[in-house]
Amino acid sequence: MTSFSTRAIHAGQAPDPTTGAVIPPLYQSTTYAQDGIGGLRNGYEYGRGTNPTRDSLQEQLAALEGGRHAFSFSSGLAAEDALIRGLLAPGDHIVLGNDAYGGTYRLINKVLGAWGITNAAVDMSDAQAVASAIAASNTKLVWLETPSNPMMKISDIAATARAAHDAGALLVVDNTFASPYLQQPLSLGADIVVHSTTKYIGGHSDAVGGAVILNDDAMAEKIGFIQFAVGAVSAPMEAWLTTRGLKTLAVRMDRHSSNAMAVARWLRDQPAVENVLYPGLEDHPGHELAKAQMKDFGGMVSVSFKGGEAAARKVAESTRLFLLAESLGGVESLMNYPSEMTHASVKGTDLAVPENLLRLSVGIEDIEDLIADLDSALGQL
Repeated sequence: MTSFSTRAIHAGQAPDPTTGAVIPPLYQSTTYAQDGIGGLRNGYEYGRGTNPTRDSLQEQLAALEGGRHAFSFSSGLAAEDALIRGLLAPGDHIVLGNDAYGGTYRLINKVLGAWGITNAAVDMSDAQAVASAIAASNTKLVWLETPSNPMMKISDIAATARAAHDAGALLVVDNTFASPYLQQPLSLGADIVVHSTTKYIGGHSDAVGGAVILNDDAMAEKIGFIQFAVGAVSAPMEAWLTTRGLKTLAVRMDRHSSNAMAVARWLRDQPAVENVLYPGLEDHPGHELAKAQMKDFGGMVSVSFKGGEAAARKVAESTRLFLLAESLGGVESLMNYPSEMTHASVKGTDLAVPENLLRLSVGIEDIEDLIADLDSALGQL
C-alpha cells in the first residue's frame, strides 16, 4: 500500500480519459443521458444517486481511512443522521460521551429521541463507566469522540471497541478532530468512522460536508440506501473543494500540530490561565494514550481562565488573528466560546461546557504572530 500523502493525492484522481486533464473535472450535471431505457453509462443516472465528482471524493476518503466504503454527505450531521437511521430502529440505545459535540447530542437526543432512540451520556475516558453504560440498556451503538469536543479527553479506541463488541454493539468514532492523517480508528477496532469534512479534511473553510467510512458490506448497503432515499448528498462543488483540500491534509496537520503544541505550552505559563487542555502536554491525563493511537496531537487546544466567564469572553473578543467564529480545522486560526456557540444546545444539561473555557482551532500561520495575538488579548485582562 502506498503512503498516506500519495494516496491523498492519487486515490480517485485518475486523469480525465477524454482530455488527460490531471485534475478530474467538476461534474455539475444533475442528470445523465442513457443509451436506451436502462442503458446507464457507467452507472450514472441522476445526481442524487451518483455523481463522478462525489464518487472521486468517496474513493479518496475510503483510501485514507482504510475502509472499503465511503459516503459523502451535505454536512457532518447529515452523515450522522443517515448512519443512525440506516443501522438502528426505534427502541435501540446509544451510549455517547458526556462532552460530545452539541450538534451530535441534539440530533441523538431531540431529533432521533422522538423517533424512539434512547441514549446515555458517560465519561468515555472512564473504561469501567463505559462498560457499565453499555451493559445497562439495549445498546446498539457506542459513539466516541477522541479527542473530544471541546474538553479534549482521550479515549482508548481499541478497548472501547472490545467493550462494544462484547455487548453486541457497534463502535462509531467521530474522527473529525484528529483527521485520518493522525488517527485510524478502523485499524484499532472501530466499525464506522464519521467526519465533518467541513473541518480538517476540507481545510479551507469553504465547503460544508460530512462523511461515513466503513468496511462492512451489509451496513454500507443500508447507509447507502438512506443516502439515496433521503438525499442529503454533498453537492458537486463541495465534493470537488473537499477533494482539493484533502490532498494537502498531511502537510497541514503537521503544521497545525506543531503550532498547537507551541500555543499550548505558551498558554500554560500565563498567570491568567487556569488550565490548558491539549493531549500533547505531558501532564494531560490522556497523553500516553494519545501518543499510542495518534501520529501527533492535532490542532485543537482548549483553555480555561481564572477570571471565569468574564475573562473568557474578554479574550475571545480581543484577538485579531484568532477570529471569533464557529467551526474549526481551517488554515486560519479560530477562537470559539463553546458555552454560547458550538455547545449552546447543551446548556443546562450534564453536557454543558464550562463558562470560563475557550476552544482554539490553531491555524497554520506563523507561530510568532499567533502567540503575539494571544499575548495582546490576555494583556486586556
